[in-house]
Amino acid sequence: MDAAPAPSMSLEIQTLDHRELPDLLQETGVQLAAPSIPMRLIRPVRRSEASPTATGPTWGVQAVRADTSSQNGRGVTVAILDTGIDPEHPAFAGVNLVRRDFTLEGGDADGGVDAQGHGTHCAGTVFGRDVAGQRIGVAPGVERALIGRVLGADGSGSSEGIARALAWAVQEGAHVVSMSLGMDFPGLVAELIKRGLPAELATSQALLDYRANLNLFGALAAYARSYGGDTTPTLLIAAAGNESRRQQNPDWEVGVAPPATSDGFISVAAVGLGAEQKPDQGLTVAPFSNTGATLSGPGVNVTSARLGGGLVAYSGTSMATPHVAGVAALWFGALIEAGDLTRNTVETALKGSATRQPLIAGVDKLDVGLGLVQAPQ
Repeated sequence: MDAAPAPSMSLEIQTLDHRELPDLLQETGVQLAAPSIPMRLIRPVRRSEASPTATGPTWGVQAVRADTSSQNGRGVTVAILDTGIDPEHPAFAGVNLVRRDFTLEGGDADGGVDAQGHGTHCAGTVFGRDVAGQRIGVAPGVERALIGRVLGADGSGSSEGIARALAWAVQEGAHVVSMSLGMDFPGLVAELIKRGLPAELATSQALLDYRANLNLFGALAAYARSYGGDTTPTLLIAAAGNESRRQQNPDWEVGVAPPATSDGFISVAAVGLGAEQKPDQGLTVAPFSNTGATLSGPGVNVTSARLGGGLVAYSGTSMATPHVAGVAALWFGALIEAGDLTRNTVETALKGSATRQPLIAGVDKLDVGLGLVQAPQ
């Protein structure tokens, strides 16, 4: 039986007057339209120097049990949509880095060089090779990575650029897409006010634009899931956000930030050691991690590749997301090897691997979702 043809999708960018939108939506084949809005980096909440003498797997690699897994990600294609990558870093030696810069009109081929460091750190956690005797990558056997630079050196970008990069990654055969970014709602309101709208109208218009982009990313997620059929389905994994402030007040929690909250995305919370900092007492949700995520990953004091060489430790849901993306790559590998890969089996396997056993007693289930993901053994 022949495989079903890949669904067609055309993503077009047009400059329109708002009065032209109703006519556009009535055209045959147009499913939805959304304005391009500001997007931003989900910045780490803390940076610390990595131990220069540390060896062996990082605590995050151990926590998701990637260090004892029978899989290493070989044969799996992953995409990182972020600030780019440092292609000269030793952590990426031997990896086929397919790079495009979507902060430029047209998506410059062979672009995507990181000028900020965030994308390099995230990529290192997903598929980085050992650096100075320390294992930083969850799936260090990955041999092909798609690097879409969607955020500039200042951490800003647009939903237009991210949508183009996401479509590109899917069409290039990405099994897993890792995204540690979010919609800049305050920035959108400020931009509309700058254009002359009163604050109340600017907020109302921003809400409409926000909703339209949620629908856009939901449609892209559906496309990603179906494009490669059961042969190459794509999982979209995104950071929950760092806006919660539990260290000031336990009730100061913020829900998952978009696009991670869009239909079809797997959102990721961050976990780390509790207040006592004793590993035998278990892990808990990070105080900054937004609530209501699907899954959890190690996101506190995560050591990975530093821009320009060496290692650095960051904290944030941005650091938890590539752990989950790396574990997803390992599950893809296991299911490909078993001849059991379908759109349903890979998502079921990833979610089914999650456990709350490493977490402290009484942790709020809403904060950690299904739990900490675990690699296939």
